[in-house]
Amino acid sequence: MKIGLYFGSFNPIHIGHLIIADTLHDRTDLDQVWFVVSPQNPLKRRQSLIHEFDRLRMVELAIEDNFHFRASDVEFGMPKPSYTIDTLAYLTDQYPQHQFCLFLGSDNLVQLKRWKNYQTILDNYEIFVYPRPGETTSFEHPNIKMIDAPLLDISATFIRKSILAGKSVKYLLPDGVADYIRDKKLYQ
Repeated sequence: MKIGLYFGSFNPIHIGHLIIADTLHDRTDLDQVWFVVSPQNPLKRRQSLIHEFDRLRMVELAIEDNFHFRASDVEFGMPKPSYTIDTLAYLTDQYPQHQFCLFLGSDNLVQLKRWKNYQTILDNYEIFVYPRPGETTSFEHPNIKMIDAPLLDISATFIRKSILAGKSVKYLLPDGVADYIRDKKLYQ
């Protein structure tokens, strides 16, 4: 199978993530999309992250009705912070029958040269890039494929701040995720 890897903190997963994943699955030759929950992104501060098992559970709840989607905790047992190249090498070794590729927002493509062994990623993995508000990129490489997708400006930071302030997040989160956050009193 051809698997698209959607890496993220998913703190929390929201409808923007799901719309992008569904769009990329629909407009490419991917068989599945795996949401790879990253315990710690080396380019982000850790302070606002809730426990990775809560984030994984929210991903599972968000995607439970889509058999093309899968939640992955592959990075939970790997050294922290997580580096994409290490995860790709591990997955390629564990699942030699699959072909893996990446999803990147245009905002992350701009930072790609800061990634560990980014040239190895570029040379060996297809990268599907979706647009992000305020970002244009002229990064060209045969393995980079720009995908027409909705331009969404939904932020997990906005959602966390809204929850903390007691504001509505209706329509920003799948119902199961919103219920989980409420029941576990997360982000309060």
